[in-house]
Amino acid sequence: MKGECREEEGLGPKPAAPQQPTEEEEALIEFHRSYRDLFQFFCNNTTIHGAIRLVCSKHNRMKTAFWAVLWLCAFIMMYWQFGQLFGEYFSYPVSLNINLNSDKLVFPAVTICTLNPYRYTQVKEELEELDRITEQTLYDLYKYNSSNTLGAHPRGRRDLRETWPHPLQRLRVPAPPSGARRARSAASSVQDNNPQVNRKDWKIGFQLCNQNKSDCFYQTYSSGVDAVREWYRFHYINILSRLPDTSLSSGEDMLDNFIFACRFNQASCNQANYSHFHHPMYGNCYTFNGKNNSNLWMSSMPGIKNGLSLTLRTEQNDFIPLLSTVTGARVMVHGQDEPAFMDDGGFNLRPGVETSISMRKEALDRLGGNYGDCTKNGSEVPVENLYRSKYTQQVCIRSCFQENMIKQCGCAYIFYPLPKNAEFCDYRKHNSWGYCYYKLQDAFSSDHLGCFTKCRKPCSVTSYQLSAGYSRWPSVTSQDWIFQMLSRQNNYTINNKRNGVAKLNIFFKELKYKTNSESPSVTMVTLLSNLGSQWSLWFGSSVLSVVEMAELIFDLLVITFLMLLRRFRSRYWSPGRGGRGAQEVASNPASSFPSHFCPHSTSLSSSLPGPAISPALTAPPPAYATLGPCPSPSSLAGAHSSAYTLGKP
Repeated sequence: MKGECREEEGLGPKPAAPQQPTEEEEALIEFHRSYRDLFQFFCNNTTIHGAIRLVCSKHNRMKTAFWAVLWLCAFIMMYWQFGQLFGEYFSYPVSLNINLNSDKLVFPAVTICTLNPYRYTQVKEELEELDRITEQTLYDLYKYNSSNTLGAHPRGRRDLRETWPHPLQRLRVPAPPSGARRARSAASSVQDNNPQVNRKDWKIGFQLCNQNKSDCFYQTYSSGVDAVREWYRFHYINILSRLPDTSLSSGEDMLDNFIFACRFNQASCNQANYSHFHHPMYGNCYTFNGKNNSNLWMSSMPGIKNGLSLTLRTEQNDFIPLLSTVTGARVMVHGQDEPAFMDDGGFNLRPGVETSISMRKEALDRLGGNYGDCTKNGSEVPVENLYRSKYTQQVCIRSCFQENMIKQCGCAYIFYPLPKNAEFCDYRKHNSWGYCYYKLQDAFSSDHLGCFTKCRKPCSVTSYQLSAGYSRWPSVTSQDWIFQMLSRQNNYTINNKRNGVAKLNIFFKELKYKTNSESPSVTMVTLLSNLGSQWSLWFGSSVLSVVEMAELIFDLLVITFLMLLRRFRSRYWSPGRGGRGAQEVASNPASSFPSHFCPHSTSLSSSLPGPAISPALTAPPPAYATLGPCPSPSSLAGAHSSAYTLGKP
């Protein structure tokens, strides 16, 4: 069977009819013969609602079409909802969870500065020379004589300009075109009878050029106060850059002259509770309860008596009056492992006032990865942390600016930490660093440097919400004895009494603190639940129905593959594909074929007498090229007739 021929054995019994295959002999995997049979079987047996109506209504074409359209619309709507659910899941939304906790709290670090930069001994002469040049500049521009210094040093401004680059100048602003002036006058409904003020026609600034003087610009200001301060600050930075690193970092520790009294939790402070550093603009700064403190302060009770209380001396010594134009002190509350950026988060204390700062702690935990652009410790941020502290966004941004400053200008900005193998900017060594710095500052503000893009937000942030209250201190009735006690206790005479002292209280308003944490809004469990809800809504089925759909798709693919394979075989492997094959069949005798590869032709078997031959034996054989050509019909007929003749009695 199956393409093989039964061998002729001469006379013998009548061949038995082939047996039909039983259930045990059937194939293990069966597929439907056509798409129609497959869909009919699916609609009759599936658990999906509405599918059977496509078969039951096949004699009513209108109902069949109605249910087919309805079933297809439900299918489209369901998968549209699936697309919405998957889109929401892969957008990675987050939910904000707010928790209120109550426990003993670690008191934050408090940094306080004198707002009084002082003169270093190593550069005292250069600072005095800068003061004389500034006084001469003020006299030339505004006819203001601030002291008798010029009398003691009768050098004119022309002599001073020879030794100090980038002199401060008055620049005229070009007048607008006459047409624009007339249009502006016509648009005004109120007639201006006041004469033109000359001060609006000029600005104050100083010139900055690149290395080869091919490109220059003026750094100008409309306010003379701002221009003088910025110009003085620019030269002050150059002078400080000539100091050794040890002198710049240590400075002078004058805590006793700045803080009259310090108490925390009704106990006096000691030297181990604070650390000192010097800020170029804010002078001496002291950090209480910082990371260098061996025993951090803990707050077990809220209230003003259980916090930090400081009595400060705010009297100005006029160290550098052209650089510092305010009086009082500057305070900042921050974490122990975070640097004190006094420009960003600090606030000033007013002399003669008791300032009470109440705090509330807040913590924020963000989700990283696909749920948010944050970093846990900054290890994946492509910016080197120049501060020996915890990663914060401000730390990264300042480190990024310093990195670009060194790369483009060849020197480091003195307000930021100094990297290895670098030096601070000084126009004696880097004569065009000012030009490069102001250009770089503009590019930094517009994010052309990419610092705000590179520096990601930290995933965990602890902040303190501050609220302030003010009252006059000391009062009129108590100021006499308070000033006397402060003067005798600290051996220091306060000249201007009320303007020379201030009081600061920092405490927790309550021990409750809020924690804001992010969590995924759509998890995998939520997604599967929503998908199941949509599937039940449109088809009223379950997970097993999904398996039935998967089986249907698999059967469709298999049937399609088999149909393509059948078409391919019928095209390239069909018997008798050309004249050459026919000629080979005619030229070869029948004896050249093996007996088991020689099937009988249907026409021959029907014309010969004898036992009936099974239809399975009448199937045309495949034209295998390796088997050789088949014998001609005449030879096959002769062979059969001879065999039949021998069998007669």
